[in-house]
Amino acid sequence: MFPKFDKIGMPLLGVAAGVLFVLEAKYKLRRRVRSKPKRLLENASVAAAALPALRLVLIPGMYAAARWANNRQFGLLPWLKLPKAAHYTLGFLLLDYGNYFWHMLMHRSHLLWRFHNVHHSDLDLDLSSAWRFHVGENFASVPYRGGVIALLGVPAPLVLFYEVIFEGCTAFHHSNLRLPYKLEKQLCRVMVTPRMHGIHHSIVRQETDSNYAVIFSWWDRLHQTLRLNVPQDAVTIGVPAYRDPAEQSPVHLFRMPFKKQRPWKLPDGTVPQRAKLPEPTQLLP
Repeated sequence: MFPKFDKIGMPLLGVAAGVLFVLEAKYKLRRRVRSKPKRLLENASVAAAALPALRLVLIPGMYAAARWANNRQFGLLPWLKLPKAAHYTLGFLLLDYGNYFWHMLMHRSHLLWRFHNVHHSDLDLDLSSAWRFHVGENFASVPYRGGVIALLGVPAPLVLFYEVIFEGCTAFHHSNLRLPYKLEKQLCRVMVTPRMHGIHHSIVRQETDSNYAVIFSWWDRLHQTLRLNVPQDAVTIGVPAYRDPAEQSPVHLFRMPFKKQRPWKLPDGTVPQRAKLPEPTQLLP
């Protein structure tokens, strides 16, 4: 039981989601290709299995890993013996750095991609996409995220605090919210923004294989996986081999990881490409 997480964190996330839902409807970043009500129903159906797994399995698993490490003074942070403020700050940053690698691994592991593909095969990108994750992906993340927490020796309360920020930022950068360009240009120097993450959901493979960060964009800059120079009007959302709206049903999405994965090609056999653009770290509108 996590009273503060449930009584403070979850309501705050609910308010943030409500605000983003209204704002993205008023200030659209990308044009939709499908009916919004139908997509909301489909994505909500997928989330109906994924979110309970998040709350009842993933979060308790991560918290248990932290408690195990804390009780034994195990991990990097206890070994460093930093002042409390530095201990928590470094712990927060390292949690986010670990999730950068987890996201990259989901794209590079054929097994994990089967589950993550459910998230990427959405033909539009908006707030509802932030919760469109296969339940199997949440189960698969427990050993990795719990293991990272234990190896770092992150304080257990920090795990819950980070998760609230993690979920809030996930909702924000998946939203279809058009921020003022000059503001977002500065904001993405520090954190992941809707334009930045929209490129990650492109049907062009080189663009999907970029922008893995969740909260801080620094990790993509550090590992040279940052790509900002694609105009949003030029981005087609989705996975090229999964363009049929009829395959967006909850039943099909649930079964997707257990079927043979299609090659990264459009139905006509062509591979989506884009001419090389200069200055990949320069955000375009």
